[in-house]
Amino acid sequence: MRLLKVATCNLNQWAMDFDSNLQHIKASIQKAKASGATVRVGPELEITGYGCEDHFLEPDTITHAWECLKDILAEDLTRGILCNIGMPVELSGVRYNCQVFCLNQKILLIRPKICLANDGNYRELRWFSAWKHRHQLVEYQLPSIIADAVSQKIVPFGDGYLSFIDTNIAAETCEELFTPDAPHIGLALSGVEVFTNGSGSHHQLRKLNTRLELIQSGTYKSGGVYIYSNQQGCDGGRLYYDGCACIAVNGDIVAQGSQFSLHDVEVVTALVDLDAVLSYRGAISSLREQAASASSVPSIRVDFKLCNMKENLRIFPSLPIKVRYHAPEEEIALGPGCWLWDYLRRSGASGYLLPLSGGADSSSVAAIVGCMCQLVINAIAEGDEVVKSDAIRIGQYTNGDFPTDSKEFAKHIFYTVFMGSENSSETTRERAKKLSNEIGSWHLDVKIDTVVSSLISLFCSLTGKTPQYKVDGGTNAENLALQNIQARVRMVIAFLLASLMPWVQTKGSFFLVLGSSNVDEGLRGYLTKLSRYKSNRKCKQTGPAKVSMLGCS
Repeated sequence: MRLLKVATCNLNQWAMDFDSNLQHIKASIQKAKASGATVRVGPELEITGYGCEDHFLEPDTITHAWECLKDILAEDLTRGILCNIGMPVELSGVRYNCQVFCLNQKILLIRPKICLANDGNYRELRWFSAWKHRHQLVEYQLPSIIADAVSQKIVPFGDGYLSFIDTNIAAETCEELFTPDAPHIGLALSGVEVFTNGSGSHHQLRKLNTRLELIQSGTYKSGGVYIYSNQQGCDGGRLYYDGCACIAVNGDIVAQGSQFSLHDVEVVTALVDLDAVLSYRGAISSLREQAASASSVPSIRVDFKLCNMKENLRIFPSLPIKVRYHAPEEEIALGPGCWLWDYLRRSGASGYLLPLSGGADSSSVAAIVGCMCQLVINAIAEGDEVVKSDAIRIGQYTNGDFPTDSKEFAKHIFYTVFMGSENSSETTRERAKKLSNEIGSWHLDVKIDTVVSSLISLFCSLTGKTPQYKVDGGTNAENLALQNIQARVRMVIAFLLASLMPWVQTKGSFFLVLGSSNVDEGLRGYLTKLSRYKSNRKCKQTGPAKVSMLGCS
Protein backbone atom coordinates (compact mmCIF):
# COMPACT_ATOMS: atom_id res chain seq x y z
CA MET A 1 0.00 0.00 0.00
CA ARG A 2 1.08 3.56 -0.72
CA LEU A 3 -0.18 5.16 2.46
CA LEU A 4 -0.32 8.97 2.51
CA LYS A 5 -1.24 11.06 5.58
CA VAL A 6 -2.95 14.28 4.48
CA ALA A 7 -4.25 17.29 6.43
CA THR A 8 -6.67 20.09 5.67
CA CYS A 9 -8.01 22.89 7.82
CA ASN A 10 -10.67 25.46 8.66
CA LEU A 11 -9.04 28.81 9.44
CA ASN A 12 -10.75 31.87 10.93
CA GLN A 13 -8.92 34.60 8.99
CA TRP A 14 -9.53 38.35 9.09
CA ALA A 15 -9.15 40.61 6.06
CA MET A 16 -5.80 42.49 6.17
CA ASP A 17 -4.88 41.12 9.62
CA PHE A 18 -1.59 39.68 8.43
CA ASP A 19 -0.17 38.96 11.88
CA SER A 20 -3.12 36.90 13.13
CA ASN A 21 -3.60 35.19 9.77
CA LEU A 22 0.07 34.19 9.76
CA GLN A 23 -0.20 32.77 13.29
CA HIS A 24 -3.20 30.65 12.25
CA ILE A 25 -1.39 29.34 9.16
CA LYS A 26 1.68 28.41 11.19
CA ALA A 27 -0.46 26.73 13.85
CA SER A 28 -2.25 24.64 11.21
CA ILE A 29 1.05 23.52 9.66
CA GLN A 30 2.42 22.60 13.08
CA LYS A 31 -0.70 20.57 13.91
CA ALA A 32 -0.54 18.84 10.52
CA LYS A 33 3.11 17.91 11.02
CA ALA A 34 2.43 16.71 14.56
CA SER A 35 -0.19 14.31 13.17
CA GLY A 36 2.35 12.85 10.74
CA ALA A 37 0.85 14.43 7.62
CA THR A 38 3.07 15.13 4.62
CA VAL A 39 0.46 17.25 2.78
CA ARG A 40 -1.24 20.33 4.26
CA VAL A 41 -3.93 22.28 2.38
CA GLY A 42 -5.06 25.78 3.41
CA PRO A 43 -7.98 28.04 2.39
CA GLU A 44 -8.18 30.45 -0.51
CA LEU A 45 -6.30 33.73 0.05
CA GLU A 46 -5.54 32.63 3.61
CA ILE A 47 -2.61 35.03 4.06
CA THR A 48 -4.55 38.22 3.27
CA GLY A 49 -8.04 37.02 4.13
CA TYR A 50 -10.63 36.54 1.39
CA GLY A 51 -12.68 39.70 1.97
CA CYS A 52 -10.02 42.40 1.40
CA GLU A 53 -12.12 43.82 -1.45
CA ASP A 54 -10.47 46.94 -2.95
CA HIS A 55 -7.42 46.48 -0.73
CA PHE A 56 -6.44 43.86 -3.30
CA LEU A 57 -5.90 46.79 -5.68
CA GLU A 58 -3.15 48.15 -3.42
CA PRO A 59 0.37 46.87 -4.20
CA ASP A 60 1.18 46.78 -0.48
CA THR A 61 -1.35 43.97 0.03
CA ILE A 62 0.63 41.65 -2.25
CA THR A 63 3.93 42.83 -0.76
CA HIS A 64 2.77 42.00 2.77
CA ALA A 65 1.56 38.59 1.54
CA TRP A 66 5.05 37.83 0.25
CA GLU A 67 6.50 38.97 3.57
CA CYS A 68 4.27 36.47 5.38
CA LEU A 69 5.25 33.66 3.02
CA LYS A 70 8.89 34.58 3.56
CA ASP A 71 8.32 34.26 7.32
CA ILE A 72 6.83 30.78 6.84
CA LEU A 73 9.66 29.59 4.60
CA ALA A 74 12.36 31.10 6.82
CA GLU A 75 11.43 28.60 9.54
CA ASP A 76 11.49 24.83 9.13
CA LEU A 77 7.68 24.62 9.04
CA THR A 78 7.64 23.24 5.50
CA ARG A 79 10.43 20.74 6.18
CA GLY A 80 9.09 17.36 5.11
CA ILE A 81 5.55 18.56 4.40
CA LEU A 82 3.99 19.90 1.19
CA CYS A 83 2.05 23.07 2.04
CA ASN A 84 -0.57 24.62 -0.22
CA ILE A 85 -0.90 28.30 0.76
CA GLY A 86 -3.42 30.78 -0.70
CA MET A 87 -2.35 34.35 -1.57
CA PRO A 88 -2.58 36.99 -4.32
CA VAL A 89 0.29 37.13 -6.83
CA GLU A 90 1.03 39.64 -9.59
CA LEU A 91 2.52 38.58 -12.94
CA SER A 92 3.27 41.13 -15.68
CA GLY A 93 1.01 43.71 -14.05
CA VAL A 94 -1.92 41.27 -13.71
CA ARG A 95 -3.19 40.10 -10.32
CA TYR A 96 -4.04 36.44 -9.85
CA ASN A 97 -5.69 34.51 -7.03
CA CYS A 98 -3.11 31.78 -6.42
CA GLN A 99 -2.26 28.61 -4.56
CA VAL A 100 1.47 28.45 -3.74
CA PHE A 101 2.96 24.97 -3.21
CA CYS A 102 5.92 24.95 -0.82
CA LEU A 103 8.17 22.13 0.37
CA ASN A 104 11.43 22.12 2.31
CA GLN A 105 11.58 25.93 2.41
CA LYS A 106 11.27 26.17 -1.38
CA ILE A 107 8.44 27.19 -3.72
CA LEU A 108 7.57 24.40 -6.16
CA LEU A 109 4.65 25.89 -8.12
CA ILE A 110 2.38 28.93 -8.18
CA ARG A 111 -1.01 27.86 -9.49
CA PRO A 112 -3.37 30.76 -10.47
CA LYS A 113 -7.13 30.40 -10.34
CA ILE A 114 -8.62 29.47 -13.72
CA CYS A 115 -12.33 30.19 -13.13
CA LEU A 116 -13.29 33.19 -10.97
CA ALA A 117 -16.47 33.54 -8.92
CA ASN A 118 -18.35 36.60 -10.08
CA ASP A 119 -22.01 36.18 -9.19
CA GLY A 120 -24.11 36.37 -6.06
CA ASN A 121 -21.89 37.71 -3.27
CA TYR A 122 -18.69 37.30 -5.28
CA ARG A 123 -16.88 40.01 -7.27
CA GLU A 124 -13.51 38.41 -8.00
CA LEU A 125 -13.23 39.90 -11.50
CA ARG A 126 -13.06 43.33 -9.89
CA TRP A 127 -9.73 42.44 -8.29
CA PHE A 128 -8.29 39.45 -10.16
CA SER A 129 -7.96 38.00 -13.63
CA ALA A 130 -8.44 34.36 -14.51
CA TRP A 131 -5.50 32.40 -15.89
CA LYS A 132 -6.42 32.01 -19.55
CA HIS A 133 -3.61 29.69 -20.63
CA ARG A 134 -4.89 26.22 -19.82
CA HIS A 135 -2.24 23.53 -19.46
CA GLN A 136 0.60 26.01 -19.79
CA LEU A 137 3.42 26.93 -17.43
CA VAL A 138 5.58 30.04 -17.57
CA GLU A 139 8.59 31.20 -15.59
CA TYR A 140 7.85 33.56 -12.72
CA GLN A 141 10.59 35.71 -11.25
CA LEU A 142 10.18 35.92 -7.51
CA PRO A 143 10.20 39.36 -5.88
CA SER A 144 13.53 40.17 -4.31
CA ILE A 145 11.86 40.30 -0.89
CA ILE A 146 11.55 36.50 -0.96
CA ALA A 147 14.02 35.44 -3.66
CA ASP A 148 17.03 36.18 -1.48
CA ALA A 149 15.48 34.52 1.58
CA VAL A 150 14.78 31.18 -0.14
CA SER A 151 17.69 31.30 -2.61
CA GLN A 152 15.29 31.02 -5.54
CA LYS A 153 14.80 33.37 -8.45
CA ILE A 154 12.55 31.50 -10.88
CA VAL A 155 9.54 29.25 -10.14
CA PRO A 156 6.91 27.66 -12.43
CA PHE A 157 3.64 29.61 -12.72
CA GLY A 158 0.47 28.36 -14.37
CA ASP A 159 -1.76 25.34 -14.92
CA GLY A 160 0.20 22.18 -14.17
CA TYR A 161 0.73 19.55 -11.51
CA LEU A 162 3.48 18.30 -9.23
CA SER A 163 4.95 14.89 -10.04
CA PHE A 164 6.53 13.35 -6.94
CA ILE A 165 8.40 10.06 -6.83
CA ASP A 166 5.33 8.23 -5.54
CA THR A 167 2.29 10.28 -6.62
CA ASN A 168 0.97 13.26 -8.58
CA ILE A 169 -0.73 16.27 -6.94
CA ALA A 170 -2.67 19.20 -8.46
CA ALA A 171 -4.89 22.05 -7.30
CA GLU A 172 -8.37 23.36 -7.84
CA THR A 173 -9.59 26.58 -6.26
CA CYS A 174 -13.12 27.06 -4.89
CA GLU A 175 -15.32 28.05 -7.86
CA GLU A 176 -13.56 25.64 -10.21
CA LEU A 177 -15.20 22.72 -8.41
CA PHE A 178 -18.64 24.11 -9.37
CA THR A 179 -17.89 24.63 -13.09
CA PRO A 180 -19.05 22.26 -15.88
CA ASP A 181 -15.46 21.70 -17.04
CA ALA A 182 -13.89 21.26 -13.61
CA PRO A 183 -10.08 20.95 -13.82
CA HIS A 184 -9.95 17.80 -11.67
CA ILE A 185 -11.54 15.75 -14.48
CA GLY A 186 -8.78 16.41 -17.01
CA LEU A 187 -6.11 16.14 -14.33
CA ALA A 188 -7.42 12.75 -13.23
CA LEU A 189 -7.23 11.51 -16.83
CA SER A 190 -3.61 12.70 -16.87
CA GLY A 191 -2.74 10.58 -13.84
CA VAL A 192 -3.12 13.02 -10.96
CA GLU A 193 -4.15 11.11 -7.85
CA VAL A 194 -4.43 13.85 -5.20
CA PHE A 195 -6.41 17.07 -5.65
CA THR A 196 -6.28 20.06 -3.31
CA ASN A 197 -8.95 22.74 -3.10
CA GLY A 198 -8.40 25.93 -1.10
CA SER A 199 -11.74 27.72 -0.85
CA GLY A 200 -13.36 30.88 0.47
CA SER A 201 -16.91 29.57 0.33
CA HIS A 202 -19.56 31.42 2.36
CA HIS A 203 -22.53 29.95 4.16
CA GLN A 204 -25.78 29.70 2.30
CA LEU A 205 -28.70 27.55 3.37
CA ARG A 206 -28.08 23.95 2.21
CA LYS A 207 -25.06 24.99 0.11
CA LEU A 208 -22.88 22.49 1.97
CA ASN A 209 -24.99 19.66 0.55
CA THR A 210 -24.16 20.80 -2.99
CA ARG A 211 -20.48 21.28 -2.19
CA LEU A 212 -20.00 17.80 -0.72
CA GLU A 213 -22.08 16.16 -3.46
CA LEU A 214 -19.78 17.72 -6.10
CA ILE A 215 -16.67 16.49 -4.28
CA GLN A 216 -18.10 13.00 -3.92
CA SER A 217 -19.37 12.93 -7.51
CA GLY A 218 -16.03 14.11 -8.93
CA THR A 219 -14.01 11.45 -7.13
CA TYR A 220 -16.66 8.80 -7.78
CA LYS A 221 -16.45 9.33 -11.55
CA SER A 222 -12.70 9.61 -11.90
CA GLY A 223 -11.28 8.30 -8.63
CA GLY A 224 -8.73 10.11 -6.52
CA VAL A 225 -8.15 11.81 -3.18
CA TYR A 226 -9.81 15.22 -2.80
CA ILE A 227 -8.59 17.50 0.02
CA TYR A 228 -10.90 20.45 0.64
CA SER A 229 -10.05 23.44 2.87
CA ASN A 230 -12.17 26.49 3.67
CA GLN A 231 -12.17 29.66 5.68
CA GLN A 232 -14.49 29.71 8.67
CA GLY A 233 -16.03 32.75 10.35
CA CYS A 234 -16.62 36.42 9.61
CA ASP A 235 -13.55 38.04 8.07
CA GLY A 236 -14.79 41.62 8.47
CA GLY A 237 -17.62 41.73 5.94
CA ARG A 238 -21.23 40.56 5.77
CA LEU A 239 -20.46 36.95 4.90
CA TYR A 240 -19.89 33.93 7.11
CA TYR A 241 -17.54 31.28 5.72
CA ASP A 242 -18.77 27.91 6.91
CA GLY A 243 -15.65 25.77 6.98
CA CYS A 244 -16.39 22.04 6.76
CA ALA A 245 -12.93 21.06 5.55
CA CYS A 246 -13.08 17.48 4.34
CA ILE A 247 -11.20 14.65 2.64
CA ALA A 248 -12.78 12.33 0.06
CA VAL A 249 -11.48 9.13 -1.53
CA ASN A 250 -13.11 7.52 -4.57
CA GLY A 251 -16.53 9.04 -3.88
CA ASP A 252 -16.54 8.55 -0.10
CA ILE A 253 -15.98 11.17 2.60
CA VAL A 254 -13.36 9.83 5.03
CA ALA A 255 -12.86 12.94 7.21
CA GLN A 256 -15.01 16.01 7.85
CA GLY A 257 -14.48 19.16 9.93
CA SER A 258 -17.06 21.37 11.61
CA GLN A 259 -19.33 23.68 9.65
CA PHE A 260 -20.02 26.14 12.47
CA SER A 261 -17.33 26.70 15.07
CA LEU A 262 -15.68 29.48 17.07
CA HIS A 263 -12.23 27.88 16.91
CA ASP A 264 -9.60 29.87 15.01
CA VAL A 265 -7.74 26.79 13.78
CA GLU A 266 -9.18 23.34 13.10
CA VAL A 267 -7.10 20.65 11.40
CA VAL A 268 -8.64 17.54 9.83
CA THR A 269 -6.47 14.56 8.85
CA ALA A 270 -6.87 11.23 7.10
CA LEU A 271 -4.69 8.30 6.08
CA VAL A 272 -5.37 7.39 2.45
CA ASP A 273 -4.22 4.48 0.29
CA LEU A 274 -3.14 5.69 -3.16
CA ASP A 275 -3.09 2.12 -4.46
CA ALA A 276 -6.84 2.08 -3.82
CA VAL A 277 -7.12 5.01 -6.25
CA LEU A 278 -5.08 3.13 -8.85
CA SER A 279 -7.18 0.02 -8.43
CA TYR A 280 -10.45 1.98 -8.54
CA ARG A 281 -9.52 3.68 -11.81
CA GLY A 282 -8.23 0.50 -13.37
CA ALA A 283 -11.62 -1.14 -12.87
CA ILE A 284 -13.47 1.46 -14.99
CA SER A 285 -12.94 0.71 -18.68
CA SER A 286 -14.43 3.98 -19.94
CA LEU A 287 -12.08 5.94 -17.69
CA ARG A 288 -9.10 4.01 -19.04
CA GLU A 289 -10.17 4.69 -22.63
CA GLN A 290 -10.58 8.42 -22.05
CA ALA A 291 -7.28 8.60 -20.17
CA ALA A 292 -5.51 6.92 -23.10
CA SER A 293 -6.51 9.80 -25.40
CA ALA A 294 -6.38 12.67 -22.89
CA SER A 295 -4.34 15.77 -23.75
CA SER A 296 -1.15 16.13 -21.77
CA VAL A 297 -0.86 18.51 -18.82
CA PRO A 298 2.56 19.95 -17.95
CA SER A 299 4.17 18.73 -14.74
CA ILE A 300 7.00 19.68 -12.43
CA ARG A 301 9.23 16.86 -11.26
CA VAL A 302 9.86 16.77 -7.51
CA ASP A 303 12.49 14.40 -6.17
CA PHE A 304 10.69 13.65 -2.92
CA LYS A 305 8.56 10.88 -1.48
CA LEU A 306 5.30 11.86 0.23
CA CYS A 307 4.26 8.33 1.20
CA ASN A 308 6.61 7.84 4.10
CA MET A 309 4.42 5.50 6.16
CA LYS A 310 6.24 2.25 6.91
CA GLU A 311 4.52 -1.05 6.14
CA ASN A 312 2.54 -2.00 9.22
CA LEU A 313 -0.32 -4.45 9.27
CA ARG A 314 -1.84 -2.57 12.20
CA ILE A 315 -2.18 0.66 10.23
CA PHE A 316 -5.35 0.99 8.18
CA PRO A 317 -6.49 3.74 5.81
CA SER A 318 -9.29 6.01 7.06
CA LEU A 319 -12.68 4.41 6.49
CA PRO A 320 -15.71 6.17 4.94
CA ILE A 321 -17.88 8.11 7.39
CA LYS A 322 -21.47 9.26 7.31
CA VAL A 323 -21.59 12.89 6.20
CA ARG A 324 -22.87 15.22 8.91
CA TYR A 325 -25.45 17.81 7.87
CA HIS A 326 -27.16 20.33 10.13
CA ALA A 327 -30.92 20.76 9.94
CA PRO A 328 -32.00 24.00 8.20
CA GLU A 329 -33.15 25.42 11.55
CA GLU A 330 -29.69 24.77 13.01
CA GLU A 331 -27.99 26.45 10.05
CA ILE A 332 -30.19 29.54 10.50
CA ALA A 333 -29.22 29.78 14.17
CA LEU A 334 -25.58 28.71 14.14
CA GLY A 335 -24.30 30.57 11.06
CA PRO A 336 -25.42 34.07 12.14
CA GLY A 337 -24.52 33.20 15.76
CA CYS A 338 -20.90 32.50 14.81
CA TRP A 339 -20.82 35.63 12.62
CA LEU A 340 -22.06 37.78 15.52
CA TRP A 341 -19.34 36.50 17.84
CA ASP A 342 -16.56 37.15 15.33
CA TYR A 343 -17.88 40.65 14.67
CA LEU A 344 -18.24 41.43 18.37
CA ARG A 345 -14.85 40.18 19.52
CA ARG A 346 -13.01 42.23 16.91
CA SER A 347 -15.09 45.42 17.17
CA GLY A 348 -13.91 46.68 20.55
CA ALA A 349 -17.52 46.77 21.76
CA SER A 350 -18.66 45.26 25.05
CA GLY A 351 -21.91 43.74 23.79
CA TYR A 352 -25.05 44.04 21.69
CA LEU A 353 -28.23 46.05 22.16
CA LEU A 354 -31.44 44.99 20.44
CA PRO A 355 -34.78 46.83 20.34
CA LEU A 356 -37.05 43.87 21.09
CA SER A 357 -40.66 44.38 20.03
CA GLY A 358 -41.92 40.87 20.72
CA GLY A 359 -42.56 40.35 17.01
CA ALA A 360 -41.10 37.62 14.82
CA ASP A 361 -38.24 39.66 13.33
CA SER A 362 -36.60 41.06 16.45
CA SER A 363 -37.35 37.88 18.41
CA SER A 364 -35.47 35.85 15.80
CA VAL A 365 -32.43 38.10 16.17
CA ALA A 366 -32.62 37.82 19.97
CA ALA A 367 -32.74 34.02 19.71
CA ILE A 368 -29.67 34.04 17.45
CA VAL A 369 -27.73 36.11 20.01
CA GLY A 370 -28.82 33.55 22.61
CA CYS A 371 -27.37 30.81 20.38
CA MET A 372 -24.16 32.83 20.12
CA CYS A 373 -23.87 32.83 23.93
CA GLN A 374 -24.37 29.05 24.00
CA LEU A 375 -21.66 28.58 21.35
CA VAL A 376 -19.23 30.65 23.44
CA ILE A 377 -19.91 28.60 26.59
CA ASN A 378 -19.53 25.33 24.65
CA ALA A 379 -16.19 26.47 23.18
CA ILE A 380 -14.92 27.43 26.63
CA ALA A 381 -16.00 24.03 27.97
CA GLU A 382 -14.01 22.39 25.14
CA GLY A 383 -10.90 24.22 26.33
CA ASP A 384 -10.62 26.97 23.70
CA GLU A 385 -8.44 29.53 25.46
CA VAL A 386 -8.88 32.15 22.72
CA VAL A 387 -12.67 32.14 23.08
CA LYS A 388 -12.31 32.17 26.86
CA SER A 389 -9.96 35.16 26.75
CA ASP A 390 -12.28 37.06 24.40
CA ALA A 391 -15.32 36.28 26.58
CA ILE A 392 -13.54 37.53 29.72
CA ARG A 393 -12.48 40.73 27.93
CA ILE A 394 -15.87 41.49 26.36
CA GLY A 395 -17.89 40.54 29.45
CA GLN A 396 -15.36 42.41 31.63
CA TYR A 397 -14.96 39.58 34.13
CA THR A 398 -12.46 40.11 36.95
CA ASN A 399 -10.70 38.19 39.73
CA GLY A 400 -10.17 35.13 37.57
CA ASP A 401 -13.87 34.67 36.83
CA PHE A 402 -15.06 33.55 33.41
CA PRO A 403 -18.47 32.67 31.93
CA THR A 404 -19.77 29.16 32.51
CA ASP A 405 -23.48 29.65 31.76
CA SER A 406 -25.03 31.09 28.61
CA LYS A 407 -27.74 33.06 30.45
CA GLU A 408 -25.24 34.54 32.87
CA PHE A 409 -22.96 35.48 29.96
CA ALA A 410 -25.90 37.07 28.10
CA LYS A 411 -26.56 39.25 31.13
CA HIS A 412 -23.04 40.65 30.69
CA ILE A 413 -23.07 41.32 26.96
CA PHE A 414 -26.67 41.55 25.70
CA TYR A 415 -29.26 44.30 26.30
CA THR A 416 -32.83 44.12 25.00
CA VAL A 417 -35.18 47.10 25.06
CA PHE A 418 -38.94 47.14 24.62
CA MET A 419 -39.89 50.64 23.48
CA GLY A 420 -43.66 50.70 23.63
CA SER A 421 -46.20 53.38 22.86
CA GLU A 422 -49.94 53.80 23.41
CA ASN A 423 -50.39 51.63 20.31
CA SER A 424 -48.37 48.68 21.65
CA SER A 425 -50.20 45.66 22.98
CA GLU A 426 -49.64 44.02 26.34
CA THR A 427 -49.15 40.72 24.51
CA THR A 428 -46.03 41.89 22.69
CA ARG A 429 -44.67 43.51 25.86
CA GLU A 430 -45.01 40.26 27.81
CA ARG A 431 -43.63 38.24 24.92
CA ALA A 432 -40.50 40.42 24.77
CA LYS A 433 -39.99 40.13 28.53
CA LYS A 434 -40.45 36.35 28.51
CA LEU A 435 -37.99 35.89 25.66
CA SER A 436 -35.38 38.09 27.33
CA ASN A 437 -35.70 36.01 30.50
CA GLU A 438 -35.18 32.79 28.56
CA ILE A 439 -32.07 34.17 26.87
CA GLY A 440 -30.76 35.93 29.97
CA SER A 441 -30.43 39.42 28.50
CA TRP A 442 -30.55 42.62 30.53
CA HIS A 443 -34.04 43.85 29.66
CA LEU A 444 -35.42 47.41 29.75
CA ASP A 445 -39.00 48.57 29.23
CA VAL A 446 -39.24 52.14 27.91
CA LYS A 447 -42.33 54.17 27.02
CA ILE A 448 -41.80 56.57 24.13
CA ASP A 449 -45.17 58.39 24.16
CA THR A 450 -43.83 61.56 25.80
CA VAL A 451 -41.05 61.88 23.22
CA VAL A 452 -43.47 61.30 20.31
CA SER A 453 -45.95 63.79 21.77
CA SER A 454 -43.20 66.38 22.12
CA LEU A 455 -42.29 66.08 18.45
CA ILE A 456 -45.93 66.30 17.36
CA SER A 457 -46.41 69.35 19.61
CA LEU A 458 -43.34 70.94 18.03
CA PHE A 459 -44.82 70.38 14.58
CA CYS A 460 -48.18 71.81 15.66
CA SER A 461 -46.58 74.95 17.09
CA LEU A 462 -44.70 75.49 13.82
CA THR A 463 -47.59 74.85 11.39
CA GLY A 464 -50.79 75.14 13.42
CA LYS A 465 -51.90 71.72 12.12
CA THR A 466 -52.19 68.39 13.93
CA PRO A 467 -51.50 65.22 11.86
CA GLN A 468 -53.82 62.23 12.29
CA TYR A 469 -53.49 58.49 11.69
CA LYS A 470 -55.37 57.22 8.65
CA VAL A 471 -57.85 55.33 10.82
CA ASP A 472 -58.68 58.67 12.48
CA GLY A 473 -59.30 60.39 9.13
CA GLY A 474 -55.73 61.42 8.26
CA THR A 475 -54.11 61.22 4.82
CA ASN A 476 -51.47 58.71 3.73
CA ALA A 477 -48.81 61.38 4.22
CA GLU A 478 -49.94 62.05 7.81
CA ASN A 479 -50.17 58.35 8.59
CA LEU A 480 -46.68 57.59 7.27
CA ALA A 481 -45.14 60.59 9.05
CA LEU A 482 -46.61 59.56 12.42
CA GLN A 483 -45.36 55.98 11.99
CA ASN A 484 -41.90 57.21 11.07
CA ILE A 485 -41.74 59.44 14.14
CA GLN A 486 -42.05 56.34 16.33
CA ALA A 487 -39.45 54.42 14.32
CA ARG A 488 -36.94 57.28 14.33
CA VAL A 489 -37.46 57.93 18.04
CA ARG A 490 -36.74 54.29 18.76
CA MET A 491 -33.60 54.50 16.67
CA VAL A 492 -32.30 57.52 18.57
CA ILE A 493 -33.13 55.97 21.96
CA ALA A 494 -31.41 52.71 20.95
CA PHE A 495 -28.19 54.44 19.96
CA LEU A 496 -28.31 56.60 23.08
CA LEU A 497 -28.66 53.53 25.30
CA ALA A 498 -25.96 51.67 23.36
CA SER A 499 -23.56 54.54 23.92
CA LEU A 500 -24.31 55.29 27.58
CA MET A 501 -25.56 52.15 29.33
CA PRO A 502 -22.03 50.71 29.60
CA TRP A 503 -21.04 54.02 31.19
CA VAL A 504 -24.01 53.82 33.58
CA GLN A 505 -22.79 50.40 34.70
CA THR A 506 -19.15 51.58 34.81
CA LYS A 507 -18.19 49.13 32.09
CA GLY A 508 -16.81 51.51 29.52
CA SER A 509 -16.76 50.90 25.77
CA PHE A 510 -20.11 50.75 23.90
CA PHE A 511 -22.73 48.36 22.56
CA LEU A 512 -23.39 47.49 18.93
CA VAL A 513 -27.00 48.11 17.88
CA LEU A 514 -28.77 45.22 16.15
CA GLY A 515 -31.57 45.83 13.69
CA SER A 516 -34.01 43.33 12.22
CA SER A 517 -36.17 43.06 9.15
CA ASN A 518 -37.90 40.44 7.01
CA VAL A 519 -37.93 39.21 3.42
CA ASP A 520 -40.82 41.45 2.32
CA GLU A 521 -39.06 44.56 3.61
CA GLY A 522 -35.76 43.47 2.10
CA LEU A 523 -37.32 43.02 -1.34
CA ARG A 524 -38.92 46.47 -1.11
CA GLY A 525 -35.76 48.16 0.15
CA TYR A 526 -37.56 49.15 3.35
CA LEU A 527 -35.31 49.79 6.34
CA THR A 528 -35.67 51.71 9.59
CA LYS A 529 -32.50 50.30 11.25
CA LEU A 530 -34.64 48.86 14.03
CA SER A 531 -37.33 46.24 14.33
CA ARG A 532 -40.73 47.92 14.00
CA TYR A 533 -43.34 47.62 16.72
CA LYS A 534 -46.62 46.22 15.45
CA SER A 535 -49.90 47.86 16.29
CA ASN A 536 -53.44 47.95 14.94
CA ARG A 537 -52.58 51.25 13.22
CA LYS A 538 -50.02 49.60 10.90
CA CYS A 539 -50.08 47.17 8.05
CA LYS A 540 -49.62 43.59 9.08
CA GLN A 541 -46.14 42.23 8.26
CA THR A 542 -45.99 39.03 6.23
CA GLY A 543 -43.31 36.63 5.04
CA PRO A 544 -40.75 34.55 6.90
CA ALA A 545 -38.39 36.34 9.28
CA LYS A 546 -35.00 37.16 7.87
CA VAL A 547 -32.11 38.36 10.02
CA SER A 548 -30.63 41.72 8.98
CA MET A 549 -28.09 42.69 11.60
CA LEU A 550 -26.53 46.14 11.42
CA GLY A 551 -23.49 46.75 13.61
CA CYS A 552 -22.97 50.43 14.52
CA SER A 553 -20.84 51.95 17.24
